[in-house]
Amino acid sequence: MLESVKYLIGAAGPNGYGSKTTAEQVTEACPDLSSITAIITGATSGIGAETARVLAMRGARLVLPARNLKNAEETRVRISGEFPGAEIIVMSLDLSSFASVKAFVADFECRNLPLNLLINNAGKFSHEHVLSEDGIEMTFATNYLGHFLLTKLLVTKMIDTAAATGIQGRIVNVTSSIHSWFSGDGIAYLGLATRNKSPYDPTRAYCLSKLANVLHTKELTERLQKMKANVTINSVHPGIVRTRLTRDREGFVTDTIFFLASKLLKTIPQAAATTCYVATNPRLLGVSGKYFSDCNESIPSKTSTNANEAARLWAASEALTGERVNERFPSI
Repeated sequence: MLESVKYLIGAAGPNGYGSKTTAEQVTEACPDLSSITAIITGATSGIGAETARVLAMRGARLVLPARNLKNAEETRVRISGEFPGAEIIVMSLDLSSFASVKAFVADFECRNLPLNLLINNAGKFSHEHVLSEDGIEMTFATNYLGHFLLTKLLVTKMIDTAAATGIQGRIVNVTSSIHSWFSGDGIAYLGLATRNKSPYDPTRAYCLSKLANVLHTKELTERLQKMKANVTINSVHPGIVRTRLTRDREGFVTDTIFFLASKLLKTIPQAAATTCYVATNPRLLGVSGKYFSDCNESIPSKTSTNANEAARLWAASEALTGERVNERFPSI
């Protein structure tokens, strides 16, 4: 009850920020970001677009990968109009396609750019049972597996950049508090959902993808620390905000629900605050494997902190993306 009251009134947490803090406010104290190159997925609208705008305001070079290049170009023009000196590169990427992820990484590496910051922000909620071109349930393929592969292929670049510049690299996984709703064996459920062997539950599929984001954060933290890499990874819950994620469910019922819940919703600048805080704030130097909400460290679900589940998901993810063995759903 107390936490709910604090959220509603925007009470500041231990670090001085709260649910009503905006992305611009949390980056006021950050150092000049002109030496930072950031990749932000899902930056053509909503939280991702505001994250990109604020990082450009602070001087960062931005790489905006997108499936819809027209929308990405419009975002670039809009940000450049507000900040004429901003360096923004638009590139093609469809996170639901492993081939597209690999092509994006190859293209990025050919540009000989450093990489200090990777923000895995893009999200999808598939209301119907759809498979990706690689034969994976679409929500999981887009929200998690695409980001898993993207991160895995880029992490060496981030480690090398950190070593060469002395600037700690940061990876931010945008998840959701809804990750705590998933229960059961995630890998087994994914197999059933992919094969459509049970009635498709879009909400459960979305919850699983967001749980996977947090488990990915835990496992990669362990691996980076063992390598003594100067790169951190954390996950964030941006809060509840109406974005294009709900665009294919527009209508009276959806509109009514969001109207009644309006006091609980964040504005997009508020929703982007936690991402920007974790991505830039000097206080988080060396902080890794944590979960943040309302710009403060929070407690994720018990399942998401299970080291065995994190390691198991990693192994399955390597198998599914072809990064280790040519075997699908190894636990089934």
